[in-house]
Amino acid sequence: MVERNKDLIFGLYDDETELISAVKQAKEKHLDIFDVFSPFPVHGLDPVLGLEESRLHVAGFIYGALGTLTAFLGMTWIFTKDWPIIFGGKPHWSVPAFIPITFELTVLFAAVGMTVTFYIINGLGPGVTNPYLHDRITDDKFCIAFDSHHISESDAKAFFKATGASEVGAKHI
Repeated sequence: MVERNKDLIFGLYDDETELISAVKQAKEKHLDIFDVFSPFPVHGLDPVLGLEESRLHVAGFIYGALGTLTAFLGMTWIFTKDWPIIFGGKPHWSVPAFIPITFELTVLFAAVGMTVTFYIINGLGPGVTNPYLHDRITDDKFCIAFDSHHISESDAKAFFKATGASEVGAKHI
C-alpha cells in the first residue's frame, strides 16, 4: 500500500532490463528507493531490491488446515451425534466418505482466506482509491520512485538521466 502525503520523484523506463540495471545502480550508490512499479511482475527484481519472500503461503496453509478441521469436525458431529443414520452400509464415522468434502472445504478456506488477507495487506477493496504516479505505469512503463526528503531533485534527475530513464516526473501523493 502506498503511503500518503509523500513528495515523490520518479523516473520511467521502457524496458524491465533497464529497470533492473537502474535498481542495481541505485543500491550501489546507497540511494533509498521508495518503491518500484511495473505493469507486470519482473523476474529477478525482488532479490535486487532485497525484498523478503511473501508469507502468504503460510497463511494459505493455516486457512487450509482450518478448512480441513472444519470439514472433519462438522461431518463427525453431524454423522455421529446430530443425524446418526446408517446409509449404504457405511458406519457412522466413515473417513473415506469424508474425503471429497474435506478436500473442497480445504481449498475453499485457503482460497478465500488468502484472497481476503491479500486485499487487507495491500489496502485494496471496494471503495478504495489508491494514488498512482503516472498513467503508463499500468500500461507499458516501469518506474523507480524516490522520496524527495531523502534525495534532492537535481541528484534524482541526474541519476535517472544516467540510467536511461525515458521520462522524469514529480508528484505529491
